Order: sequence, then structure tokens, then C-alpha cells
Amino acid sequence: MRVSYSELHDILFRVLARTGFTRERATRCAALFADASRDGVYSHGLNRFPQFITTIRNGVVDVDAVPRCLARWGALERWDGRRGAGNLNAQHAMARAIDLSRDQGIGCVALANTNHWMRGGSYGWQAAEAGAIGICWTNTLPNLPPWGATDPRVGNNPLVVAVPRPQGHVVLDMALSQFSVGALVAYRTRGEALPVAGGYDTEGRLTCDAAAIEASGRLLPIGFWKGSGLSIVLDLAGALLSGGNATWQVPADPRKETGLSQVFVAFDLSSVADAHVAARVADQIVDHVRQPSGSDDTVKYPGQRTLETRRRNLAEGIPVEPSIWHQVQELAA
Repeated sequence: MRVSYSELHDILFRVLARTGFTRERATRCAALFADASRDGVYSHGLNRFPQFITTIRNGVVDVDAVPRCLARWGALERWDGRRGAGNLNAQHAMARAIDLSRDQGIGCVALANTNHWMRGGSYGWQAAEAGAIGICWTNTLPNLPPWGATDPRVGNNPLVVAVPRPQGHVVLDMALSQFSVGALVAYRTRGEALPVAGGYDTEGRLTCDAAAIEASGRLLPIGFWKGSGLSIVLDLAGALLSGGNATWQVPADPRKETGLSQVFVAFDLSSVADAHVAARVADQIVDHVRQPSGSDDTVKYPGQRTLETRRRNLAEGIPVEPSIWHQVQELAA
């Protein structure tokens, strides 16, 4: 089943307006969810929306809260998200980092006391569209076992790196497990095996069975011990810069996950490079990576599939899960 972008955005907006968002904030929040589905990140678009509404109803998300600046140190600022909508808080933080970078070459906003930012790549695309190199990350509830353990003690802390490029921005948006929780749900729902092992079953065996990994809770970190280590240092940096919670302090129940720490960094590319030179360098790197390798597989740069999916979904309609679509329609009724 497919729906148009405008239809998807309209119904999300109507639900958000009914929950108490102002018209302007409901419009932006709906766009962030709709853009995620438009770009093929269905797990953090429409599919995540009912859970978002649940967090509003159970008091985790305050629809009226807007971020507040707590301290400034040159190009670094510390903000309190005040338990507001995580995607709107993150969008605001990246916008502020971009503004700082235009004045000082670099801008960094450390955000504490916020909620799930939904699709992390949104803020990488935001930076790239503004002509800035963007880096951002968030900690999460403890949902990933550190290397050598079987119980979750570290966060599956998503990391985003974006580089602007006129021929197509390069945007890396990755969780620190081989497959995100949302991806596991998608594979299980479709009844498909993972293409490579994504975690362990309850017997401690590596498996491609998404349901078995969900049952054990033992997702495989990217790069094995390296991904586990990266999770730890991102959590450390986020908590220290923002003055907020570390993963061990975040409620382990996904329905109550709140008080997250996030960091948004922007580099103003025009401060260090001529636009034509920057575009040429970026194109040369991408072209070198994508040169024919003699195989049937096409090498793609980070973000290329997103652009391809975006064009297809805007032309043909955005795929929606009928049961979730009807659930959201009922919320809007």
C-alpha cells in the first residue's frame, strides 16, 4: 500500500495538532516523520509514530517544551531539552550549531534532558542542506551488551556524519549494532533472514534470525569489540559535554526512555574551502570509490540509496504498513 507524501504529512499533522502541538511545531514534527518514511527509513517514520504518541500520553514527552540554553563557551553551547519532542529538539540543536559555525567556523551544541530523536540522519541532511559538514550522536537506553557480556549495559548509540555535495550529499547514518532494533523488527515482520549474522540466539550462537536476536537481546555490535568501544566513548562524550545522563541512567523501558544526551557539531565548509574546490574534491572522492570493480554489484556512497528511494517514493507513493496506517487514521479521526 502506498500513499502520497502530502497525504502522509497531513494525517500526521492532524494527530499532532490534536495532542497539543502548536500548528508550526506540528507541521515540523510531521515533516520529520514523513521525511523518514519518504527516504525509506520506515522504522523511524510512520512505523514509529504510534509509539511517539504513546510517549506523549504517558508523560515522557512534553509537547509544549522548547530547548533552553544553559551556558555558552565560544563555539560550544550547552542546552536543556526540557523533555520536549526529541526530533524537534534535535532539529533546533543542529540549526543552532550551524548558526554558530557560520560565525566561528565550527559550532557545537550539547543537548541534555531530551527524548528519542527518531531518525538521526535527518539532522545530517539538515546540516548538508545548509552547506555544513555535520556530525551528531545520541546515547540511548541500555540495549546493547558490551563486548564480553551477555546483558545490555551500553547504548546502541547512533552516529551521523554528513558532507555536503551538489551532486548528492554524503550522509552516513548508522546504529552501533550490525542491524538496528528497527531493522530487526522489519526483517521479522517480513519473515526474512538477515543477510549476515546480526546477533546471538538464547543459546549464544550467532544467527541471521531476527526474532531469535530480539528474544535474546544480544545484538552484535558493528566491528565486534570496536563497535562496543565506540558506544562507550560516545556515551562518555555526550554526557560530559551536555552535563546530562549517561546510558546507565536512562530508563531501560523503551516506553519510558527519556533524559538522553546528544551532541551536534557543524563545520562551515565555506570558511575553509571555496565552493567549487570543495565540490570538486568531494566528487573526486565519490567517483574514485564508485569506479567499476569488475563485479555485478554497484558501489554506492552513503546517502545514495536514500536519494534513490526518495525519488521513487515521491513519484510512486510512500509504502505504508496497512495496519499502522489505519491505526494512525483512527488517531486522527
